[in-house]
Amino acid sequence: MLYLASQSPRRAELLTRLGLSFGRIDLDIPEQRQPGEPAIDYVRRVAREKAGAGLLKVMATPGAVVLGADTEVILEDEVFGKPADEAEAAAMLRRLSGRTHQAVSAVSVVSAGREAQALVVTDVTFADLDEADIAAYVASGEAMGKAGAYGIQGRAEQFVTRLAGSYSAVMGLPLHETAKLLRGFGIHPTATAATASA
Repeated sequence: MLYLASQSPRRAELLTRLGLSFGRIDLDIPEQRQPGEPAIDYVRRVAREKAGAGLLKVMATPGAVVLGADTEVILEDEVFGKPADEAEAAAMLRRLSGRTHQAVSAVSVVSAGREAQALVVTDVTFADLDEADIAAYVASGEAMGKAGAYGIQGRAEQFVTRLAGSYSAVMGLPLHETAKLLRGFGIHPTATAATASA
């Protein structure tokens, strides 16, 4: 049985695209970067901790496999997590304006006897944003609850002038790498995932 150690609706949506059924585990894992911890190591650690904590909750389930993931926006080794308020969201977007940042996504898959991880780094370049762009985006509410104060799958897609890497990783779960990891645990995504009819 596969479990997703996340309440993120985006991750659940992405995992569903692989044609898999899975359970959800609600966790409260502190996402705090340690002093001197490299940004990439931090993303890896949080993903691993989510998967490990999730596995502890479902150890009684035979054959349980747990997937944990973390995605952060990084600019010059500074991690842009979820903004605390609208002012912080606007400040993050000003920093990202006209620059290339990295969206770093780590996926950890664990079972009782095995652990594997993948890391995907995607370069994302933003156009120059003026104050009206930033104010309108923040006012939409979409900036809140998202690393770097933007969701590429929403209105912020118009800010992106270039993307080199994995679009699904920027959303929160790199599908190619996730499918590859799961195959190593005997979980095979279906080539034709069920889609809702229009």
